[in-house]
Amino acid sequence: MPQMPATQESHDPPAELPVEDAMAAPMTIAPSPADSAARLDDLAQIIRSYTQVTDKLQRSHEALHDEVARLQRELSGANAQLQRSKRLAGLGEMAAGIAHEIRNPLAAIQLYADMLVEDLAALFEKPDGVHDVGPQLDTAEKIASAVAGLNAIVGDVLSFSREIKPNWGEIDVASLLDRAIESHRPAIAAAQVLVRRLDREAAPGDRIARVDAAMVVQALINLIRNAVDAMEQQGADQPRVLSLDVRRDGEQVVLLVRDSGPGIASVDIDRIFNPFFTTRSTGTGLGLAIVHRIIDAHGGTIGAFNDGGAVFEVRLPAVRPQALPEHVWEHPVHRERSERRGIVGAFVATDANEDVAADDKSAAEKLFSHV
Repeated sequence: MPQMPATQESHDPPAELPVEDAMAAPMTIAPSPADSAARLDDLAQIIRSYTQVTDKLQRSHEALHDEVARLQRELSGANAQLQRSKRLAGLGEMAAGIAHEIRNPLAAIQLYADMLVEDLAALFEKPDGVHDVGPQLDTAEKIASAVAGLNAIVGDVLSFSREIKPNWGEIDVASLLDRAIESHRPAIAAAQVLVRRLDREAAPGDRIARVDAAMVVQALINLIRNAVDAMEQQGADQPRVLSLDVRRDGEQVVLLVRDSGPGIASVDIDRIFNPFFTTRSTGTGLGLAIVHRIIDAHGGTIGAFNDGGAVFEVRLPAVRPQALPEHVWEHPVHRERSERRGIVGAFVATDANEDVAADDKSAAEKLFSHV
């Protein structure tokens, strides 16, 4: 039987691919775990950085928005104050003309009423008792009293309409408050009002203002009188406390006159400085209008609000202490005003944004250096 030839194994090398096919074949290199972790960390850092930037820009936007709103409120208040001052000046000129026309005949009526009272009193005191003039004397005295009241009103109108020319001087405003309290002390005692001073621990140099002392004392007396009258309307069992404070607020000296009375009705609070406006059965309604004119002539402002009772806030321009260096005086005030207005946060956020942006750039360079 013929034998089959044995199968010979081939040891030839495998065929090589063409060069074009080899270049076209994709080549993938798997990144190492360390590189992947580094890229993820850098990406996370960028996300955190941008999140911080967004948050700080949002806070800056909110701070600036609040500052704009505050400035708009101040501008609106200043415009209202200006319009009120113009109205008061116009009413003052008109009232002055009317008061002068009334004062002369009123003086004659006062003189004749006083003469009549004297004559009737002399007849009433005769021992023969023939002339019974008791009722007539009483009527004449009422006429004289009414004329005196009218004369006081005319005097208030003239005080309101008179051009205000302050006699300037630098003085601690707290001392003016002391003088006003002392002038009104009998009425304070009669109304059983407790006076509480809240400014005793303040530094005296912080309360100096350039004012006309007599005018400011007159304004403070009017405010104290109003507070005492308001508390007298309460029952005897209600506490009657008059709280007075003087403090420094930036470049202003602030005086606060606070009572524990019923407060000011919301419908009246915008009209209380108008001439002839009053909620009492007596009085001319010129007291607060005169106060407004005095404070306005000093370049200050006055406002009223309720806080447990009525609160009147007077702001006067402060005098810069000459003994302090310029930088010692300016820096704390500016810093305090900035912090109060919320500006500091905005500036801090802006500076921080630059630092965060630099960190972002560094993180981005790290990230793309791996690609």
